[in-house]
Amino acid sequence: MGKILAIDYGMKRTGIAITDGSKIFATGLTTVATNEIYVFLTQLMKDEEIETIVVGKPMNLQNLPTDATKPSDTLAKKIGKLFPEIKVERVDERFTSKLAKQAMFAGGMKKKDRRDKKMIDKISATIILQSYLDSQSYSYLKE
Repeated sequence: MGKILAIDYGMKRTGIAITDGSKIFATGLTTVATNEIYVFLTQLMKDEEIETIVVGKPMNLQNLPTDATKPSDTLAKKIGKLFPEIKVERVDERFTSKLAKQAMFAGGMKKKDRRDKKMIDKISATIILQSYLDSQSYSYLKE
């Protein structure tokens, strides 16, 4: 049974999260330099059985594209071409950075640690993945 991977694309850093084998829990995996994302994903595909990759889709409050939307779209398309056997999904990522910061605060992280942008990106990817998992669980309940 394959896992699901989530990507919070950023111009400098990209947060990565992954599910457990049962696809129930989303866990932050790492943050990689964006210019190394394809090398990282290629290696990860060799190490893990991934069936779906969820890429966050940046949109503003008016549901319009942001400056990061086009690069994120390009990433999703390139992933689809590099790994045609893996399903690529898109998930609205509005507020994930804010939610990540709130989670860090609620979890009791020190102020210095909450400023770590790598941690924010990794937690944002986890939120994107959990959102995707929740939407899939809900759709199964409808069937």
